[in-house]
Amino acid sequence: MRDVDMPSPDRLRPRWAAFAAVLAGLGPRWAEGAHASADAWHYDDGGGNWVDLCVTPVGHAVLVGHDHEYSETYFRDAAEYFEEQHTDLLAGTPAWWSATIAPYLDDITGQGVWIGFIYGFDGSSWSRADYDAEDGFSSLRLPFVSDERTVEQITEHLSRAAPGPELDVSAVQALVAAGPAVDRATLDAVFKGRELDAGAALAAARGFA
Repeated sequence: MRDVDMPSPDRLRPRWAAFAAVLAGLGPRWAEGAHASADAWHYDDGGGNWVDLCVTPVGHAVLVGHDHEYSETYFRDAAEYFEEQHTDLLAGTPAWWSATIAPYLDDITGQGVWIGFIYGFDGSSWSRADYDAEDGFSSLRLPFVSDERTVEQITEHLSRAAPGPELDVSAVQALVAAGPAVDRATLDAVFKGRELDAGAALAAARGFA
């Protein structure tokens, strides 16, 4: 097993929720890029690269995903399909990892949904199986690895997709800090001068509570 340097789910949660809120405010199509369900927190970059984070009731979590451009790990059926060397992303991992992501493992065979990386959080730290191949996670540049990066990504998305007055960076920072607990006033400050759906944004953020 190898250690992975990544924030805990509790640190990721408010950032992910804030980003999802902004995408939901931009509209349903944008909202597909980041959202929470009963089973996982989802992120994709709109180009076929994705990450899901599955949190368990006991404080464990498993992060699973794939970058179709840079994942050089070929897991299970992907190794045969692409005629590449197999990388066992679950080698030496606790049984609860595979149990937590069982539907994703089933989708490899049933749907051809490839997996490039699987990381587990045991309540204190992240780790992964011991392999040398590039798994593609770093190439995804997940927007939630720091408050600063999340603020930057929210600012870029709003400036590009909904041009308007200069954004209040302090309001964006407040949104990122609040996460699922964000209120309408904070969203109004972020969305000021833009015709965005604050109700949908609030609902998206609450999904991460």
